[in-house]
Amino acid sequence: MNEALLRSLTPSVLGILVRRGADFAAAEDAVQDALVEAVRVWPADPPRDAKGWLVTVAWRKFLDATRADTARRRREDLVDEEPATGPAPAVDDTLQLYFLCAHPSLTPSSAVALTLRAVGGLTTRQIAQAYLVPEATMAQRISRAKRTVSGVRFDQPGDVATVLRVLYLVFNEGYSGDVDLAAEAIRLTRQLAAAIDHPEVAGLLALMLLHHARRAARTAPDGSLVPLAEQDRGRWDTRSIAEGVEILQAALARDRLGEFQAQAAVAALHADAPTAGETDWVQIVEWYDELARLTDSPVVRLNRAVAVGEADGPRAGLAALAALDDSLPRHTAVAAYLHERDGDLTTAARLYAEAARKAPNLAERDHLTRQAARLNAHRSR
Repeated sequence: MNEALLRSLTPSVLGILVRRGADFAAAEDAVQDALVEAVRVWPADPPRDAKGWLVTVAWRKFLDATRADTARRRREDLVDEEPATGPAPAVDDTLQLYFLCAHPSLTPSSAVALTLRAVGGLTTRQIAQAYLVPEATMAQRISRAKRTVSGVRFDQPGDVATVLRVLYLVFNEGYSGDVDLAAEAIRLTRQLAAAIDHPEVAGLLALMLLHHARRAARTAPDGSLVPLAEQDRGRWDTRSIAEGVEILQAALARDRLGEFQAQAAVAALHADAPTAGETDWVQIVEWYDELARLTDSPVVRLNRAVAVGEADGPRAGLAALAALDDSLPRHTAVAAYLHERDGDLTTAARLYAEAARKAPNLAERDHLTRQAARLNAHRSR
């Protein structure tokens, strides 16, 4: 069973059902039922046209559900006939579906959560981690969003800012390696940049390209994480870096600064440094100050503390860190790093071990565990 094929076809099939008149919640349920049927049937009898098969089966599932619940959904009069079996239209509906999910009847946070779950393929846990909320809270938010848009006609697509937020979070999940969606997020953002003349769309595309350019160097052959300072910069994709910098410079020249342009500026400064030691940390701190002004994000302030520690010394970084809530994800890991820079190896080793226990994924946990072991071995000599 080709799970990657099923995942790649899901947004397009979902978009076709919505355009044919299905409300979003019912369409999503029907597509999920069709995927289950595909898992059951395809190994023994694979279809010649996978997308056409899914569209036909999902549409039939939607019709069955509609007829079984006429008191709540009266869709029969909107349907003339089932779609014929055969190749489905070769149209990429994914970006359109992102806009449809960003419906005006939803709050931006609910629209992002719903789109990530229904279109982006992320789990509720991954979305909750991105939002820094408990999984149960996010599950309730997504359920409320589904109820809100149930029966709503999708003729009022949402705004660009919400779609950018979704694309950004999808890229981040793909870039982390948990879900391989980074390239897809870049593709969709390129489409959006070609269709909309907006500096923040350009800023997001630049940010994605600059981060993606370093992807090959982020892990060692054994799969372990390689920190930015230790990465082989010869493995960075210089073409993507050049493209990202060019796009960013054009966006910044328009003097309409937004958070994605500011983040891309930080990434560009890292990409521009020939070595980690030559990084312009002073300017990075200045960009984080801009980001903090634009977003008031605790995660931005956490990253700023690291940059302050590099620009002004670890004790200055620890002072900046002390002003933040220590329950923030990766707060303990940052504290460990700054204490190590300050020469307090005992505290750093203890904090690395504590951070490993809180790590959101296996690769990060293993990296932090190795850091703690390295310092403990050094102290025992």
